[in-house]
Amino acid sequence: MAADTPRPYRSVLYIPASKERALEKARSLPADAIIFDLEDAVAAEEKPAARALLAGVLSNHDYGERARIVRVNGLDTAWGRDDVAAFAEARIDALLIPKVSSPADLDAVAALAPGRALWAMMETPLGMLNAPAIAAHPALAGMVMGTNDLAKDLNTRFRADREPLLTGLGLCLLSAKAHERVIVDGVYNAFKDEDGLRAECAQGRDMGFDGKTLIHPAQIEIANAAFAPSDAEIDLARRQTAAFEEAEAAGQGVAVVDGKIVENLHVATARKTLALAAALAARTK
Repeated sequence: MAADTPRPYRSVLYIPASKERALEKARSLPADAIIFDLEDAVAAEEKPAARALLAGVLSNHDYGERARIVRVNGLDTAWGRDDVAAFAEARIDALLIPKVSSPADLDAVAALAPGRALWAMMETPLGMLNAPAIAAHPALAGMVMGTNDLAKDLNTRFRADREPLLTGLGLCLLSAKAHERVIVDGVYNAFKDEDGLRAECAQGRDMGFDGKTLIHPAQIEIANAAFAPSDAEIDLARRQTAAFEEAEAAGQGVAVVDGKIVENLHVATARKTLALAAALAARTK
């Protein structure tokens, strides 16, 4: 993928690093990114073996255009430092750090893996309050909402509209956008509930998330569709861009499309839509 082409993160699938068959299957799934999970998805007694298995798989196998992100255990655990050391120079795109509550959590990992891009799990109340400083960290490339842990810490009740979580989601979104970081929404737990997933993907997309983390391959198709530009959006973006360029050539600062004013800000959004559509069309595997 060219350096100036946006990398899509519509679907970001968690894969347990201890499951060799799942690691193999992930190479053929249409997910935009894989989170190879050494943390929550792996039992304590399996963590060293999972680390070794994953290191071998990533060294010997190609995952195509999918972003490769390894979620390590926290440095406050018995496995965290060894996890970071094992993947500090591996063929991956980023290390995902759990329960990031302040920039100091990223500093500690960056010191062990200098130059490695980091992603932050945003899943604690303190992390929500410190989201602007976390997003500003020079090593940070992306943020992942950990809505299950956040809901636990807040002692919220489940609501389909996620109203109890909206403050935290919004704080992290504002912070990520302010510093031009990737940000993906939390998981939808009921992986057989397609309508519920579709609704939550639509909510996250409309809020501004780049994509959604997933717990099951069956969720990929819905997330990919939700976070991709629709045919109607692509058509509108093309017409807005063309109309504005024509207006500029005539010495005018605005255009009109479908009875609505089109200004610079609308064209900037239209060009992002077209760039994402082009990136998706160019994907080969």
